[in-house]
Amino acid sequence: MTDRMGFVDVCAGAGGLASGLESAGFSPVLLLDNKPQACETLLVNRPHWKVVCEDLIDFLPEEHPETLDVDLLSAGLPRVKSSAAVRRPDSEPELRLLTATVYLLHAVQPRALLLENLPALVDSPTYMEVRRFVAEELAHLGYRLRWFVLNAADFGVPQDREQGVLVALKEPWFDAFVPPEPTVDEHVSVGQALRGSMAARGWQEADAWADQASASAPTLVGGSDNRGGADVGPTGTKRAWARMGINGNAFADEVPGPDYMWPRSDDVAHMPKITLDQAAIVQAFPSEWRITGQKTARYRQIGHATPPPVGKALGESIATALRSSDRA
Repeated sequence: MTDRMGFVDVCAGAGGLASGLESAGFSPVLLLDNKPQACETLLVNRPHWKVVCEDLIDFLPEEHPETLDVDLLSAGLPRVKSSAAVRRPDSEPELRLLTATVYLLHAVQPRALLLENLPALVDSPTYMEVRRFVAEELAHLGYRLRWFVLNAADFGVPQDREQGVLVALKEPWFDAFVPPEPTVDEHVSVGQALRGSMAARGWQEADAWADQASASAPTLVGGSDNRGGADVGPTGTKRAWARMGINGNAFADEVPGPDYMWPRSDDVAHMPKITLDQAAIVQAFPSEWRITGQKTARYRQIGHATPPPVGKALGESIATALRSSDRA
């Protein structure tokens, strides 16, 4: 394909958003993340990608001239905390990264911007000042913008994961942008997604377990460095997993084997655990995508990621808009 468009991806993490954009016809000219483990994951999967392991706050685009002529700047940013939103736009680490991304537009001047964050950032009064800052900066640079919320489950991801999205485009392309429509008629359940992997070592009751795990997974939580070890998330999330027969207090090193007897008990301690590879399936990473590192580092990369099918859907909508003027 010769008409692939270029993008810069900041706070790239394990590459969920970048992988989705790649599937939508974009090619990264540079990926930026400040965590060595995430940079290793990116390079293990795509050795030809240019990965810069550096803090976004310190990044100087003029030292990387290839970033100054791209179609898209994308960022799956750490979730902005509500306690920070009432302060200055650069008062907390998460807000500083959002602010730095917006300021990066001054140098990069892409045709489009894609930011992914928490749903409340889209319309909650708590974040009104943040949205005002973003709108004023983007208007100054000639962008028009649109905030909206997507649920990853609507795009074939076996997880109920709402994401706040900002898409901004330069004037010639904005009117052609339409947020992506759902790509599936029915949500994929945990049982559907994990049936094959649960049976991989010969567990005889894998099908019975999968049949009762008939809901989408709750949102995986694990991207924050402030959390402890590797588990599926807070108490409510663990309860939701327990209703599907999964112990969410930790991750297993392997799926149940042929001798495992499923107790069908309400006691969480007796329930099977999912593996980190299965958590990656719940995030809809491609089966060949490798997440490197020790258990906690791997899960933080998985839990923080934008599911690739969401990135692909957003990328396709942005690409359609950008090509509309090119065809005119």
